[in-house]
Amino acid sequence: MSNSKKYEIDMCNGTIMDKLITFAVPLMLSGILQLMFNAVDIIVVGRFSGSQALAAVGSTTALISVFTNLFIGVSLGANVLAARFYAAGKHKEMSETVHTAITLALVSGIVMAVIGFIMTRPALELMGTPDDVIGQSVLYMRIYFLGMPFFMLYNYGAAILRAVGDTKRPLIFLIISGLTNAVLNMILVICFHLDVAGVAIATVVSQMISCILVLRCLCHTDGSYQLKLSKLTMKGFYLKQIFQVGIPAGIQSTVINLSNALLQSSVNSFGSIAMAGYTAANNIFGFLYVSVNSVTQSCMSFTSQNYGVGKYKRMDKVLVDCMILSAGFSLVLGCGAYFFGPQILKIYTDDPQVIQCGMEIMAYTTIPYFLCGMMDLFPGALRGMGHSAVPMILSVIGTVGMRILWVFGLFPSHRSLRFLFISYPASWTVTILLQVVCFYFVRRKVHRMKQPAL
Repeated sequence: MSNSKKYEIDMCNGTIMDKLITFAVPLMLSGILQLMFNAVDIIVVGRFSGSQALAAVGSTTALISVFTNLFIGVSLGANVLAARFYAAGKHKEMSETVHTAITLALVSGIVMAVIGFIMTRPALELMGTPDDVIGQSVLYMRIYFLGMPFFMLYNYGAAILRAVGDTKRPLIFLIISGLTNAVLNMILVICFHLDVAGVAIATVVSQMISCILVLRCLCHTDGSYQLKLSKLTMKGFYLKQIFQVGIPAGIQSTVINLSNALLQSSVNSFGSIAMAGYTAANNIFGFLYVSVNSVTQSCMSFTSQNYGVGKYKRMDKVLVDCMILSAGFSLVLGCGAYFFGPQILKIYTDDPQVIQCGMEIMAYTTIPYFLCGMMDLFPGALRGMGHSAVPMILSVIGTVGMRILWVFGLFPSHRSLRFLFISYPASWTVTILLQVVCFYFVRRKVHRMKQPAL
């Protein structure tokens, strides 16, 4: 067995559940570690550079998410297409998909770096960033955006490795770069007093390391997904298919982020204690999200490979096993987060009022979090079959539409944190119903097909 083969997973034959777990757990750990490493940035700058520097880094989070989510969504298109060609044994198409995806990552990374550098100050001013913070926020974001080419190349490289079933090596690369980030944070902020700039430089260096590791991995493989830098090109045929799946996924992620920002403005109306409670609770949602998202990503890759070889009944089994896995993960973690909520929230704050607000929010969001997992699974399965636009529209209608209706229609006459956050499970339920109907019709159409359309 070649060195790269031992990391790959045969998604089209044999048992499913054990392979799903083998695939999903490293993905989940990658997401959790990413959140922990991001927290190190916040902790180091908050403890050693003061509250203004902390506010400067914190004020950029939402803006960076809106910028990056669209492009990370497009990498899902590369994952789906590569998985399909890999499973079907189409080596030439697989190779051209890999080279198109990596070139796209490099070009979009450079474009994002330039736009981010120029647009940072106007965007932060538009968001109403306070005058005493905006200078440091601009500095942080400009340095951060210089690392965009590395960030994009890592994400697209990792998407290609996921397409062949390899989630272990991206996890190893993330651990190496994350530890580098943490050590550099300490050195640059504590020893050299670079404050916000130090945190940003540490992030860019760690992204460069993870980028080099993933590209080296792709260059040294002996599989059909081998990367040759001399072959880098963008072929319209593959680009179109990557965009068909990826752009709707990116738009969906961006729009849902904007709906969360809308909810944030309603929380702000309750004052600083509620805001602090929401910030802490939101941090906990982050860990729940990466856990259920790892199953969604698994569902998409497994569905895509089986779609590529025309194993449509196996795709149904993949979805059922993913539903069991997603519900299991989210119920255990969601109930655990709620029942140990007061102790977990004490990590963030000692203020009993903030903890109380945090618990009010978590009461209606953590225990029913399995609904969020189900809501994402159906679009994941549909993307695996190459259908991304309709699930995106339904997600936006169900999630964002419901929350807008809730915030502007129902909330003003029932002003409480509890009532505001019932909008989460309510919007998840509405979206699930819409996605199930869509999935039923697409599945029926796919099962009638003789051959998968590639």
